[in-house]
Amino acid sequence: MIADLPRSLRAATAVQRALVPQLLGRPWLCALLAGRRTLPREGRRLDTQTAAMLALSAVDPNVDLARHPPAAARLHLAAQVSVVDALPPPGVVTVDHRVDGPAGAVPVRLYTAPAAIGARDVPAIVYFHGGGWVTGSIATHDSFCRRLAVGARCRVVSVDYRLAPEHPFPAAIDDAVASFRWVVGQAAGLGIDAARVAVAGDSAGGSLSAVVARRTRGDARPPALQALIYPGLDATFSAPSHATLASGYLLTRQAMDWYLDQYARGVDTRHPDLSPLLADDLAGVAPALIYTAGFDPLRDEGRLYGERLRELGIPARHTELPSLIHGFVLMIGAIDAARRATDEIIADIGRALSAVPGGG
Repeated sequence: MIADLPRSLRAATAVQRALVPQLLGRPWLCALLAGRRTLPREGRRLDTQTAAMLALSAVDPNVDLARHPPAAARLHLAAQVSVVDALPPPGVVTVDHRVDGPAGAVPVRLYTAPAAIGARDVPAIVYFHGGGWVTGSIATHDSFCRRLAVGARCRVVSVDYRLAPEHPFPAAIDDAVASFRWVVGQAAGLGIDAARVAVAGDSAGGSLSAVVARRTRGDARPPALQALIYPGLDATFSAPSHATLASGYLLTRQAMDWYLDQYARGVDTRHPDLSPLLADDLAGVAPALIYTAGFDPLRDEGRLYGERLRELGIPARHTELPSLIHGFVLMIGAIDAARRATDEIIADIGRALSAVPGGG
């Protein structure tokens, strides 16, 4: 990914990529950098490597993406991911497709792990990347999607939905729904079992997954599962964690306001496609796996969403990773706890999807 950055960012990113994982690999230095950040808070203790990374990030003004125009913010996010993400597993085969969406073609990328090459009726995950509906791409989440295909023993279809502000609400949702329906409709040709197609995503992608699960629940082949990784589910920002974790943990309330303004300026924040947690009717949506981070302002949204689904009799399991922060699945090259948690999440999703009865 570094090679795809503009020259002005490439050299500095390459240096950080070489140094940051080494710095965070020294326990004594991590403890020194972490300082008081690891003191207990709300019954949780921040991971020491993560705390050290936050200390390093505090001196880099480019970490605050909201200070940049959207196009520049996308480049800086790609650079940041390049620094702390891990190299992808080998042998995964990719094929790019274009889906007919309501406003033109939507690029998607199909990932097939070595063990699934040539196989038919394989479970699949339609994946929506995070980035506040403004940043992120197939490229920023490429390594994660390769790891997901291998670890979950499934095919993965990553969706490059349109981004705001060039394409505001509900463009991303329209592309997400169209892409899910395309995967189901083309399942046989893609070697996918249409009865075992999940929707999944991180952050804004988790929000899109929840919206797709609700929007398509009446389809002949709705999602078999929704897997939400630190999802954004309440655009009113009214949960307790929005106030208690509003700053200091990478994703800030200020940044959240900026993302929402770019994506849905003037839209009622209680709209169910912005705040799936607040939707009047969630009956009949897919079973859910929900993963949150203990030091993430979005933390309480995921827990509350799981509670709502269970009240409706919908299977929903919420897992909190108490020592981590928002975005950790893209930090596994530098944060040991993030790698362990991400591997556990991927295996968990794979087990849940494999347990769904196949369509044959």
